[in-house]
Amino acid sequence: MSDSEATPTSGSHAARSESSGKRTGSRFGPGLIIAASFIGPGTITTSIVTGASYGYALAWAIVFSIIATIILQEMTARLGLSTRRSLGEVMRSVFTNPAARTLMVILVIAAIGIGGASYAGGDTSGTALAITNVIDIDIRIIVVVLVATLFGLLWTGSYKVIEKVLIAMVAILALLFVVTAVIVRPNIGELFQGMFIPSIPTGALLTTIALIGTTVVPYNLFLQASLVQENWGDMPVDKAMKEARTDTAISISIGGIITLAVMVTAVGSMFVRGLAAEEGSDLAEALRPLLGDAAPWVFALGLFAAGFTSALAGPLGAAYAITGVLGVSNDLRSTPSRIVWMSTLAVGGIIALTGFNPIQIIVIAQAANGLLLPIVAILLMIVMNNKRIMGKYTNGPVANILGWLIVAVVVFLAGYQFADIFGLLPN
Repeated sequence: MSDSEATPTSGSHAARSESSGKRTGSRFGPGLIIAASFIGPGTITTSIVTGASYGYALAWAIVFSIIATIILQEMTARLGLSTRRSLGEVMRSVFTNPAARTLMVILVIAAIGIGGASYAGGDTSGTALAITNVIDIDIRIIVVVLVATLFGLLWTGSYKVIEKVLIAMVAILALLFVVTAVIVRPNIGELFQGMFIPSIPTGALLTTIALIGTTVVPYNLFLQASLVQENWGDMPVDKAMKEARTDTAISISIGGIITLAVMVTAVGSMFVRGLAAEEGSDLAEALRPLLGDAAPWVFALGLFAAGFTSALAGPLGAAYAITGVLGVSNDLRSTPSRIVWMSTLAVGGIIALTGFNPIQIIVIAQAANGLLLPIVAILLMIVMNNKRIMGKYTNGPVANILGWLIVAVVVFLAGYQFADIFGLLPN
């Protein structure tokens, strides 16, 4: 890689003046979008089943995943602000060998493009089901309206508009699930024990991996590096970085609190009463003694907010990631970006409309994700220690120790995930 490639002014935001000191979006923006993206129907359901099955025993996995996410997302934010390039662009500059670069592009498209479209189908279905649980209406009508709404938001190409919608959804999630968690009156001592004393009950290893995997996801790393430039691209780097760190730490912690609140609610309403949870909607019935007829509405609103945020963030993340590794414009209004997010959204809508069960596609996407996350995490650590690329913003000793520890964990998770997918684990 040449020195010119490594200059901090080579990205798409290089032309912006750094003298204005103004941010484009909210004080807490990119971080809340990342939180919104990982709190989807899958995260809600996993947290409910975990709480109902194991009580507070796996609360530490949520705490770990949030800390790991904050550390990795802070690095990508620092990379985006200091280099003015997306993570995908940096990956292209590191993979100079044509064969390696092609393999990297295929992997990103498989994990984030194809996988994102499959998950978008699940998110759209989950959002639509949340409405049909309380209103008698054809789910296909809801899916069409949802896809049209998501299309309209993404077509604007406006970071401010998308940010405001996602922040509003996160606020709804926080209000609903934190309130229900308080209503069930959790045992604070047992909760803190579960949060800070790691243990894995018999048969809970896959659930533990699922809790971590639904939070630490590859496309959010691509998303953050671009979003911070959208929000703080006009500010001096040091000032922007300070705000971005605060935003990342607080916003993702809020996401963790919401996830913990869902688990706490499941513990208080199901685990202590010996009720099992096979799917997320079981929680609505478990809350009925506490909330009465409002229980289904409360849960439906929460699931709707979770599904909508993920269904919107998925195509957004795919657009930033794929355009970055292909080396084309990542402006949301550009033709390449629109082709990516429209394709992701369209496939997700078709899956939701037809009721097609994309199990095999999701298995392939999970395998690609499992391989992509360690690769991206390792690459991120290498780049964050490259002074030619990062200059004075390279990692310090503490960031390196924590970062490599997280890399070791995601490599283990990837290995276990592959062993599970290919049936190599003992029965």
